[in-house]
Amino acid sequence: MSIESVDGTRWARLAHIQPNWFTTVMGTGIVATAAATLPAHVTGLHTVATVVWILASVALLLVSSAFAAHWVLHRDNARGYLNHTVVSHFYGAPAMAALTVGAGTLLFGKDLIGLDAAVWIDAALWTIGTVIGVVAVGFVAVRLLTRADRGGEALPARMMSVVAPMVSASTGALLVPHIAGADMRTAFLMLCYAMFLLSFVFGTVTAFFVYRRMIRVGLPARAAVPTVWIPLGMIGQSITAAITLGTASRGEFTGSHASVATDLHTAGVAYGIFVGMLGVVAFIVSATVTARAAHSGLPFSLTWWSFTFPVGTCVTGATALGTATGVGEIHTTAVVLYVLLFTAWAVVAARTVGAVRSGVLPAAA
Repeated sequence: MSIESVDGTRWARLAHIQPNWFTTVMGTGIVATAAATLPAHVTGLHTVATVVWILASVALLLVSSAFAAHWVLHRDNARGYLNHTVVSHFYGAPAMAALTVGAGTLLFGKDLIGLDAAVWIDAALWTIGTVIGVVAVGFVAVRLLTRADRGGEALPARMMSVVAPMVSASTGALLVPHIAGADMRTAFLMLCYAMFLLSFVFGTVTAFFVYRRMIRVGLPARAAVPTVWIPLGMIGQSITAAITLGTASRGEFTGSHASVATDLHTAGVAYGIFVGMLGVVAFIVSATVTARAAHSGLPFSLTWWSFTFPVGTCVTGATALGTATGVGEIHTTAVVLYVLLFTAWAVVAARTVGAVRSGVLPAAA
């Protein structure tokens, strides 16, 4: 059923609800989850973060409903976007949206609906998000191996399809203590490490081609410049996952196997330090590129949500690394980054709401 066969502008507007709309959920949800472990006590922050998590949860329901209607009412458009060399990579966004809201449910929802309900909801969203994320990575792999164009140009948006399993790894660490049975906990922890490795392999390869293209060919079109922040999401999220999984392993590998936990924790911290230094460089490059683009005019679009989630992962990564190393300056960096995150989210969210209400923001932006 195409757009022409659906009567009414209300339904016609759903013709272009692409998966990148889920970035609004990701960007909102990370503001809440990043606040949960922030190494600073700010009066009222927990309450504000809870409200933001609720907003993200509502947004997930609304966007999911609109996206489902898009597939039902506008199948031709939906299939076209699925096969699009750029838009298809944003199918990692629904996965990360579910994972982020799920983590927020466990962190904040337990105060409202009880711990048991929060765990079950988080487990359900983690499963859904992980399945979608793995399928998205597999889809990308098939495109790279079978299509003549190797899946299109190596634009930063390609990273959207490979980060999701890394989010599964880091958010899965929160669920480990709530799984009954030592064997089940260990198996789940190993599954989270498998997600880490899957995302790391595909993410590293993808990042190499993305940065190589930007060096050889130049930056993306001006409207897509904010997407240069997306690779930073892999950096921040992988640091978070490496350290939190290493910490979670301490509760699973004890006694004669305690050395395994020690090795995993040490490896996670070492990884965090090394990749964190790369993150500093990537952050400076992204900020410089964005500042130059903004100086000559940066049109608003949904790509502006790239200023939120990647920075949020840097907050969680810096918080985890600061805690693991005991270096106060890293914790200070996490706080500064969170201030930047919250500011960016407030601006982008306000611009998005205003643009949608006025009808000047195309769904395909």
